[in-house]
Amino acid sequence: MGRSTRRRPTGPRRATFAAFALILGGGGLVGVNVYASATEGGSGGDAAQTRSTMAGTIDCPDVGTRLTQVPDQARADVDKELALLDQQIAEAYQRLQTTGPDQRQDSGFADNAIMNPLKEKRAATIERIAVAIDRVGDRPAGLDSLAACTLTVPDAQTGGQDQGQSQGQDQGQGQGQQGDGGGQAGNGGQAGNGPVAADFVDITKVQPNVPAAPRTTADASTGSFTTRCGVNANKNYNTDNVIVAPGVTNGAHHTHDYVGNQKINAFSSNDTFLEGGTSCENKDDLSSYYWPVLRLQDGTQEFDQNQDGGGKEGNVGRILTAQEAEIKYVGSPTGKVVAMPQFLRIITGDAKTTTNGLANANAHWSCTGFEDKVQLTEQYPICPQGSKVVRSFAFQSCWDGRNTDSANHRTHVAFADASGNCGNGFKAIPQLTMRLVYDVPAPTVENGQVKNAYAVDGFPEQLHKAATDHDDFISITTGGLAQEIADCVNSGRQCGSGAGGGADPGSGGGASQQPTDEPTQQPTQQPTDQPTEQPTEQPTEQPTDAPTEQPSEAPSETPSEETPATQPPAPGGGDGQGAGSATAAPQTGQADDGRPTLSSTTNPRVYATSSSRESAAAAGDDNAKGDDSATDAGAAAQSQAAAPNAPVAAGQAEQQAVQGGGLAETGTTLWPAAAGTVLLIAGLIVLARSKRRFVR
Repeated sequence: MGRSTRRRPTGPRRATFAAFALILGGGGLVGVNVYASATEGGSGGDAAQTRSTMAGTIDCPDVGTRLTQVPDQARADVDKELALLDQQIAEAYQRLQTTGPDQRQDSGFADNAIMNPLKEKRAATIERIAVAIDRVGDRPAGLDSLAACTLTVPDAQTGGQDQGQSQGQDQGQGQGQQGDGGGQAGNGGQAGNGPVAADFVDITKVQPNVPAAPRTTADASTGSFTTRCGVNANKNYNTDNVIVAPGVTNGAHHTHDYVGNQKINAFSSNDTFLEGGTSCENKDDLSSYYWPVLRLQDGTQEFDQNQDGGGKEGNVGRILTAQEAEIKYVGSPTGKVVAMPQFLRIITGDAKTTTNGLANANAHWSCTGFEDKVQLTEQYPICPQGSKVVRSFAFQSCWDGRNTDSANHRTHVAFADASGNCGNGFKAIPQLTMRLVYDVPAPTVENGQVKNAYAVDGFPEQLHKAATDHDDFISITTGGLAQEIADCVNSGRQCGSGAGGGADPGSGGGASQQPTDEPTQQPTQQPTDQPTEQPTEQPTEQPTDAPTEQPSEAPSETPSEETPATQPPAPGGGDGQGAGSATAAPQTGQADDGRPTLSSTTNPRVYATSSSRESAAAAGDDNAKGDDSATDAGAAAQSQAAAPNAPVAAGQAEQQAVQGGGLAETGTTLWPAAAGTVLLIAGLIVLARSKRRFVR
């Protein structure tokens, strides 16, 4: 048989193979891009995509709260061991979050590789605590039972925690009001550790829950003392906490804003507090006021994205600077107050309520125009257009008369009872109140997912719950200021920065304020989601959060021209004077590229101005001009209906929606799909042409 001379159609066949290769490659790119887009959750996907998130958190008994009696000689060792317990939990939680595939392949992985080793480490640390106390006092009983922790998995339908309790732990209470759309599966959030949809609620749908203030007696101390210390526009941050973890770097495991004393870090002490300088207008006020930062989870890679206490521990997103920070000391409705002792330390609220329960919670969230009607503890408010988010704090106002701190940082101070009285022989001290106002784009809840979420910084396993908000304070004064504050409050005057008439010399001056006979309301001994303090007035200015680029060498002495108050002040500030809203200029806590840096090892210089308006002008913030006339009519009408004598909230500029990423980011995200589509079309064209050639 002769050889066949028919030529094989190698050209069409190669073209067909090439076409199929193009089709498969293009389809693969499109498929991968669609999958990646689908897995990007709610509030930004960059950080979330770096983790194989496991839905759950680690619930450990809080050893520190059980140690009410620790001898002074053992305090330093005990504090360091307590900080180590927090570090161990943080490390275990990070391992839980990053080993999702291993946990799915092996049902016993979490117990064997995470929870059991954590228990062993905690047992050894707790034993060292017991030994340190036993050397100089009586060994505490029952600590051994606190070593075991529980892996708590959230309900996928509600986003709420199943109540798997560690031994000896208080049970948390669920908040009644639920955010629109319910919860979301897993832990949510940009970094996979919260918040979830159920952590938000439309404040216009919440029933009023603010009770009336206690009645005053003839001996009431009805005055107030305001101090202006800025809003931390100079970006003085660190992740230490010198109160609970002295000498331990990153003892807080989250970032704090600092105003007042400018040299506070883990290694500060009573011996160095007086060397810190201050951002306050009153230079005798060297007190340290610090609180966890608030972040917008919009996908922003913040300066601490890859640092301890920041992104490495689930605290991600753009740090928001408060537009106002009102700091005020108020009196007691039932008697006179004594001066705060030097170096008194107070923590209000509990950073660990997700696992500890609400016994020590003292978080108060609201919106301008709603503060006298609604205060939230367990949820973040979604404010209507023109209204701003408000965090307020009312510190413990009763002191044991002896100690400036205690082993658990709580028992040396206490809240007054519902009538405003201090019990157990405690003495009334001026009550520190703070009110922080933020311009936050309103989150939205769609299909059980929260978008554009915001949340307070916290320990990684606490899931950024609203109830974990807290505030820290160290009283440090010179020139007899502590007694001056007490005398002002006892005499019924309104003194300090922003107060007129009754202001003492050197206190900063400011606009006049109407005196009042109504005292500030005291929180009860057991704060709930219906707080007892309530600011009733709204700011009349819109300070900028932009730092001044060319600071003046001295603070301005010009009093601010602000609207006088027309309503008696209520707890949490809200005097209408813009107290505390002065912004400070940039300090050495910033890098050469303008980014902020953590200030544990820096000694920043501070330049405070006498008003937020001057700070805005110095910063060159054109957006700060002309905002004072903007008012949300709906919120104002609702506020007036509930409180006819309360002033209408002013200066409520329209919120600007902040979207994660821009055109460049969108192009970066979509280019694989575009390239895949091109390859897919090219493959189909080549395939069609090869078929025609083969038929011929």
